[in-house]
Amino acid sequence: MNHFKIRAATAADIPVLLTLIRELAEYEKLTHKVVATESSLRKWFFGKHPVAEAVLGYLRGEPIAYAAFYPTFSTFSGQPGLYLEDLFVKRDYRGRGYGKAILRHVSRIAKKKRFTTISWSVLDWNKPAIAFYRNLGGRPAPNDWLVYTLPARALSNLAKDLGGDSGCRTLEPPHRCNARLSVLLSTRGKGGSDGRQWWF
Repeated sequence: MNHFKIRAATAADIPVLLTLIRELAEYEKLTHKVVATESSLRKWFFGKHPVAEAVLGYLRGEPIAYAAFYPTFSTFSGQPGLYLEDLFVKRDYRGRGYGKAILRHVSRIAKKKRFTTISWSVLDWNKPAIAFYRNLGGRPAPNDWLVYTLPARALSNLAKDLGGDSGCRTLEPPHRCNARLSVLLSTRGKGGSDGRQWWF
C-alpha cells in the first residue's frame, strides 16, 4: 500500500476518468449504456454547478481505481448522506485491498461533510462485490421496494405536460390537478437515500 495514492480528480483527469468508467461498464456488461463524454463529465464534475465528485487511485503513477459519488438527503432522518455511484478497481489489481482503501477514503470524505450514511447499488450476479460490501458492514435495503427511473424522454414529456414550474395550472379540466403521481425511490436505486413514496 505504500505506493498506492488516492487523490481528488481534477478537470485534467477527465480522459482517465472516462476510460475507467468505460472499463467498469465493460466489466458490468453495460458498455451499450455509456454515453458520457469528456464534455459531459467536465460540465457535471467540474463545471459552474458541479453535482458529483470523484477520486482516483494511483499505483506507482498508474491510475488503477476510482470512485464517483454525490450527496443525498433523507427526510425521514433529517440527515444528509452520500451515494456511491461507482467503485472500480482494474481487474489485475483486485483482491489487494485497493478497493477497500478507496472506500475508506470516500468514507472519510463523508464523515468530514457530516454525512450519516453511504448508499450504493450492486448487480445481483456480482458475488465478489456483494461479499466485499458485506465484509465491510454493508447491508442490502429492504426487498419490498421497487426502483423506478424516469428516462430522459419520459422526464421531458412529464415536465412538458405539467407545464414546468406552472404545474397543474396547465392541465384541463381543472379537477385533474387532484390526480396523484406516485414516484418510488429507494436506497437500492441510483441516488436514493431512504425508501419513500411521494404523492403529488
